[in-house]
Amino acid sequence: MCHTTHYHMIILLLGSGGREHALAWKMLQSPLCTQLFVAPGNAGTEHIATNVNLNPTDFEAIRRFVIAEQVAMVVVGPEDPLVAGIYDFFNNDIGLQDIPVIGPSQLGAQLEGSKEFAKEFLVKHQIPTAAYDSFTKTTVEKGCKFLETLHPPYVLKADGLAAGKGVLIISDLKEAQQELRNMLVNEKFGAASAKVVIEEFLDGIELSCFVLTDGKSYKILPTAKDYKRIGEGDTGLNTGGMGAVSPVPFADSVLMEKIETRIVKPTIDGLQKDGIEYKGFVFIGLINVKGEPMVIEYNVRMGDPETEVVIPRLKTDLVELFVAVANQKLDEMTLEIDPRSATTIMVVSGGYPEDYEKGKVISGIENVEDSIVFHAGTKTKDGQVISNGGRVLAVTSYGNNFSEAIKKSYQNIDKLHFDTMYYRKDIGFDLF
Repeated sequence: MCHTTHYHMIILLLGSGGREHALAWKMLQSPLCTQLFVAPGNAGTEHIATNVNLNPTDFEAIRRFVIAEQVAMVVVGPEDPLVAGIYDFFNNDIGLQDIPVIGPSQLGAQLEGSKEFAKEFLVKHQIPTAAYDSFTKTTVEKGCKFLETLHPPYVLKADGLAAGKGVLIISDLKEAQQELRNMLVNEKFGAASAKVVIEEFLDGIELSCFVLTDGKSYKILPTAKDYKRIGEGDTGLNTGGMGAVSPVPFADSVLMEKIETRIVKPTIDGLQKDGIEYKGFVFIGLINVKGEPMVIEYNVRMGDPETEVVIPRLKTDLVELFVAVANQKLDEMTLEIDPRSATTIMVVSGGYPEDYEKGKVISGIENVEDSIVFHAGTKTKDGQVISNGGRVLAVTSYGNNFSEAIKKSYQNIDKLHFDTMYYRKDIGFDLF
């Protein structure tokens, strides 16, 4: 991409959640971005950009739109188009290959698309993660021996889909060995347990580390911690995330140094060694086990709701960063981070993450002061903003520390209303 395009860029952002509203909000602060399209977007992005009714995985439709509107860059929010290979689709098309896509290649997206691929990558590049191996009926005794090398409790997972019932956590070695035989030889979970994964149990506190890479160099974005459970005290069902804080108070310089040297650097080096094209975000899900960071999983895009706290703390021009990623000149950029804390609280539909109703009229957004409201599941109907998803709004605030920021978000949530609205009142509870 030549430098002349820097003066005016038409950008297409794919996605429709709180993450995309936060990215759009930040990209529009850049003088480089003259027009922003969001596909399909929500009521929040509609207010600041131009929504386009396109499905992020309909590559042919995206191709036609990009050419018709002279789009100069495509930024990918969610994982689906990445796993489906949108980067490669652009790269292999003569009419599109000059248009950078911010996101990894299809092979790179396997880090999120396949647990096995991610685990093999971690082991190959000697990145700290839970000990792990998989076994079948023929290697059951080898599996029993492997259990002896681990500390209890023991985690056994049916590799196939067993409707969430295929995971056993057992404290006693003999019992774990017996259960392994049950699963493999006696087919306890049917075909789903024809292969069983044994994983070391990690006990610690989780955090997320976000990295932007151009495939050669990288920049570490602010850390964040999100809250996945629907209920207070981290109870109940898992959700897409009920809130987040940044920075993570326990991520001091000692821990961050370990994360960078043992995890971030070998990850980016590993991508290069394996010849994996990767120009985008790497989300590293970590667990801090007695001061030692270990990788739980990789995601190949920003998290949601973490984006709503990480991006507001980024002072550097995001579009400039994306241009540097596209040109593999990220090493020439410096990141400026807001020293304040940021927190976000998700406001969700009653009943979520199970059955919930959409189409509830939302009021009070215009009364919010000193917080930013990012839309997640919303749309506009007859001039009103209505709920259109399980997670509806994310209320983000800054503060001198996370407790001050959280207080502001809660004060502003009090001004919001829609039928059945629910939110967790204890975000950050474990950090006080």
